[in-house]
Amino acid sequence: MMTETVVTVQEAPNNNAAPNKQQTASADSPLSWIKLNVDYFKTTPGVLKIVELILGILCMSLASPAYHGGVHFFLFVATTSFIGTLIWVFIYLLGIREAISFPINWILTELLNTGICAVFYIIAFIVELIVSIAHLHGSYIAAGVFGLLNAAAYSFATYLLNVEHKSSRAAN
Repeated sequence: MMTETVVTVQEAPNNNAAPNKQQTASADSPLSWIKLNVDYFKTTPGVLKIVELILGILCMSLASPAYHGGVHFFLFVATTSFIGTLIWVFIYLLGIREAISFPINWILTELLNTGICAVFYIIAFIVELIVSIAHLHGSYIAAGVFGLLNAAAYSFATYLLNVEHKSSRAAN
């Protein structure tokens, strides 16, 4: 009679192998809540935010250095609006709205921020154009025109957010 031999082979752990992607994206990671949401910037509000940022950069670069008092106010409005819009871009890009479970009315918060930026941009571009025409400074005139365009972009974004806010209130 023949004897039978059974051999079991175990795979030895290989510490030099590349880690499995499923193992690296574990739920224990402190940054596992971050999900890049690039598709938002293909929508009308997302495109408006990019336009607001680009026009804000143009406004800040054309209005600096500020030699006159009205230009200081215009730069203040352009800079604070740029920073606020940049924060909202990161909120949407990183999916912070969906990740944070605080009782925040995100639409109303963004509506207030965008509405305040629109009102201040309207005041600021009028002041900028008055100062630039009085001193005949070409780059200040261009900054005022781009400020007008940015005021229009913020106003349209405020309108869209207002429509969204009213429809979300009606749904509740």
